[in-house]
Amino acid sequence: MSKLELSLHTKVKKAINDNPYLNRRALVFEMHEGRVTLRGVVGSYFQKQMAQESLRTLEEVSEICNELEVAPQA
Repeated sequence: MSKLELSLHTKVKKAINDNPYLNRRALVFEMHEGRVTLRGVVGSYFQKQMAQESLRTLEEVSEICNELEVAPQA
């Protein structure tokens, strides 16, 4: 991982961790040339949207691919 990728990885991780609506243990992400792919399971469509929105402020992210699954808890 290059120095730039490591910096972006840290920023993405912080953005997800700082979002109070997300359970960061349920989320994983991959990065490739500014594209961030989110994967995992969230409890609502609101959480899915919040995960995506938390990355929009990062200048280095050129594209967000939101593959999070919504599985409401019973």
